[in-house]
Amino acid sequence: MTTVAPALQQRSATDLFAHLLRHENRADPYPAYEELLRQPVVQMDDGTWLATGHREIGLLLRDPRISADRLNPQQQPIRKSLLMEDPPRHDQLRHVVTQQFIPRIMGMRDHIDALVTALLDAHTSERPGQLDVVGDLAYPLPVTVICELLGVPREDEPLFGALARRLTRGLDPVSTQSEQEIHELQQARTELAEYLEGLIARHDADDRDDLLAGLLHGRSPDGPMDPIDLRVTLGLLLIAGHETTVNLIANGTLALLRHPDALARLRTDPDLATPLVEEVLRYDPPVQMSGRSTLADIDIAGTTIPKGARIRLLLASGNRDPRRFPDPDRFLPGRADNAHLGFGGGIHYCIGATLARAEAQIALTALARRLDSPRLVSDPPPYRENAILRGPERLPVAFDRLLPDPRGV
Repeated sequence: MTTVAPALQQRSATDLFAHLLRHENRADPYPAYEELLRQPVVQMDDGTWLATGHREIGLLLRDPRISADRLNPQQQPIRKSLLMEDPPRHDQLRHVVTQQFIPRIMGMRDHIDALVTALLDAHTSERPGQLDVVGDLAYPLPVTVICELLGVPREDEPLFGALARRLTRGLDPVSTQSEQEIHELQQARTELAEYLEGLIARHDADDRDDLLAGLLHGRSPDGPMDPIDLRVTLGLLLIAGHETTVNLIANGTLALLRHPDALARLRTDPDLATPLVEEVLRYDPPVQMSGRSTLADIDIAGTTIPKGARIRLLLASGNRDPRRFPDPDRFLPGRADNAHLGFGGGIHYCIGATLARAEAQIALTALARRLDSPRLVSDPPPYRENAILRGPERLPVAFDRLLPDPRGV
C-alpha cells in the first residue's frame, strides 16, 4: 500500500477530512483516505459521521433507515430531485424516468463511437500534436449525447455549462464555500429554473420525440410528470448526465498514461475496455463521496450512529479498502470481483451508469488506438475546485501524430 505521509499519520478524522477538502490536496487525496480507513465508521468534531470502509458504506447505502435528504437547510430547494428523495416518492419518480430514459440509451454505441471519432479528428487537426482531453473530448462528448437525448439545443451549452459548474460546486460542504459562492449557487438555481421552464414551453408547442417530450406528454403508463418535478428532473439529468462522465474519461486517461502497460494492452485488445473502466471507477472514481442522514439509530462497526445524524459516505476510501480489494492502490485493469462503489449503490444507484460506461469505454479505446506516443504535458494536471466531483480542470496530452482508425471506419 501507499505509505501514509508523515504529516497525516496522527491527524484526527476531522483534520483528515479537512485535508481532503482543501484544493491544494486535490491531485492526490488517497493517502488521507488510507489513514481514514483505520476506522471504518468514525465521528468528526462537528457531529458528522464518516463511513470509510467498503462493507460499511455498502450496508448504509442499502439501509432503509438512511435518508438521501442531506442538504444544508440554507441550500434546500423547494422541490428535491429523485437523488435526494426517499421511498415511496423516490421510487415513483425513478420509475417514470427509467421508463423513458433506459430505452433511449440502448443501441447508442455506434453513435457515440462516431461522435468520438469526429471530436478527435476535428481538434487534433486544429492543434496537431496536442489535445486537451477534457476540453476536446471528455466534456463535449457527454454534453452532446445528453443534449440529444433530452432535446436540449446544443447551442445552449455555454449557458447550462456555466450554470452546471456553479451548481456542482454547491455539492461540496458549505464550510468550503465563500458567501459569494453560496449567493451564486442560489442565483444559478434560479437561472436554470428559468431556462428549463422556457425549454419545456417550447417542447409543449412542438411535436418532438425526445426524453423531455416523453416525460412532458406522459408517453408511458405513468402518465405525464408533474410540471415542477419535470423541471427538477430535467435539471438533474442535464447536469448529472455529463458532469460525472467528464471526470470518468479524464481520470481514465490519466490512469492509462501513468500505466503505459495498460495503455498498450488496450490499444491491441479493445475487449479490455470493459474491465478497465470498472477499475477506473474503483481506483479513481469521479464521485468521491456522498451524503446521507439517519432516520433511526443504526448499530454498525461497533458503534451507534444516532437518529438525525449526518453521514458522509467516502466512496473513494471504500474503493481502496484492503479488506475488500487486494493491492487496492494498484491500478489493475483486469481486476476480478471488482464490486466498486463508483456508481453508489442501493436504490440510488446511478441511473445513467450504462450510458457513462459506454461513453468512457469508447472514448478511452479511441485514445489508445489513435494517439501515437501520447504523454502528459504536466503531471499532476490542474484540478477542478470540486472535492466531491473530482477530476482535472484540463488534461493536456502531447502525441506524435493522430493515427487512422485501425478499423478503417
